[in-house]
Amino acid sequence: MEDTRKDLLADLGLSSEAHFVGLDAFVKGDHKYIRDLRVNLRSTLESASLGGKKNAYLIALAVAANDRNNALISAFTELAKKEGATEAEIAETHAIASLLATNNVFYRFRHFCDNKAYEQMPAGIKMTIMLRPVLPKVFFELISLVVSAVNGCQACVNSHEKSVRHEGGSEQMIFDAIRLGAVVRGLSISMNECHPVSV
Repeated sequence: MEDTRKDLLADLGLSSEAHFVGLDAFVKGDHKYIRDLRVNLRSTLESASLGGKKNAYLIALAVAANDRNNALISAFTELAKKEGATEAEIAETHAIASLLATNNVFYRFRHFCDNKAYEQMPAGIKMTIMLRPVLPKVFFELISLVVSAVNGCQACVNSHEKSVRHEGGSEQMIFDAIRLGAVVRGLSISMNECHPVSV
């Protein structure tokens, strides 16, 4: 299992000397889930419907940013840049994660609350980046959908799913993006705490 841990970190461009509580637990417990985790990450990052590795890495970056996982934020930022992502695209990916974290809380409240009076009140949340995104509109909406799914906002999921299809995105693209977001969320949990190497 130690070799798989090192291979997984190498896939992410991280040092094999980096240690994470979840991954280390898999190694110490000789637990084969670490192999599934690596296979799942590799297969979802290579989904052809996402339009290339840069797009896959930006989706993964958005989930990592949403989870505030610094190791994965760094890893997916560098991987995306190697595939041609610009500083503006990286910045917008962080902006999407932040905006959707905001919207997901707000619209989830409206959906959950029995008092429907709140649905008549203006949101008052500025969202100008949605009008003129740096990223292609379909991809902006796709990342928004993935973050909304991770955060469990039904209203946002339905809104962004319709927007992706309206902009020409396929159901296969949506499905594969959600699978990737789910896998990165699981990876983030396994790599959530970092501790220094014992010397």
